[in-house]
Amino acid sequence: MTRPIYNQTNMQTASESVSYNKRYVDIHCHCLPYIDDGPKTMSEAIELCRALAGDGIGTVIATPHQLGRFDNTNDAEQIREAVGIMNTKLNETGIDITILPGGDVRVDERLCSLLDTDKVMTLCDGHRYLLLELPSEILIDIEPLMTELAQADVSVIISHPERHRMLTKQPKKIGKWLGHSVSFQITAGSLLGEFGPEAEESAWFFLRHGWAQIVATDAHDVRRRRPCMTTAFEHITSKLGPQAAREVCIDNPMRIVQGSDLPDTYQSIKAGASIWGHK
Repeated sequence: MTRPIYNQTNMQTASESVSYNKRYVDIHCHCLPYIDDGPKTMSEAIELCRALAGDGIGTVIATPHQLGRFDNTNDAEQIREAVGIMNTKLNETGIDITILPGGDVRVDERLCSLLDTDKVMTLCDGHRYLLLELPSEILIDIEPLMTELAQADVSVIISHPERHRMLTKQPKKIGKWLGHSVSFQITAGSLLGEFGPEAEESAWFFLRHGWAQIVATDAHDVRRRRPCMTTAFEHITSKLGPQAAREVCIDNPMRIVQGSDLPDTYQSIKAGASIWGHK
């Protein structure tokens, strides 16, 4: 079936904003009200979006949870409608940020059929990238699912793998998945120790060796799970250099917004090389 591509004008404007103002692009954020475990009210959602803008973020992909415990809720049309309402509210309140639709999708064997029936969201509604969340309590081999999605021209981005304790202990499985052109998105707060020392260590290891190509906020509110992209960017710059910081916080996220290819780091990973210099 033919799927709608969300507001190409908004996407072009977002691209130009990053190009000229060097603002961050956040591909994983729970900023829509009423819809999942993010803001409970519109005022809370506006407060979070104000914090996102204050953190230097110009473009946000709203990624409400889909499937898992949110099965049969938060379908694609509901998310599109919520994003439209949110952008109108932000315009009315003068908050300079653009929201695009997406989903934080729990792994599910029905994914391809749910994409075909427009129940599950790809990032930016572009049918190019799917943000996939693994269950935390078990480790599922998603290789067959990745192959099936690839046949539908959909690439997988695994959300916050550094926080999955079982996955971080199986580097061979990680390498196998990366060989299927899967990308990893790590959480900005993990780089700052907000999810504990184990997640922090894994996040930096993934980033240094090119196993993670995107940093995102995964923000839910302004208190417990607030955005911290600027601080993460500064830490990455200090440890790995400005090129690495810009690549994972701005350039690669914008490639996702534009539906462009992400850089292929697999050969360097396979060779055991560090993508970025050690500092």
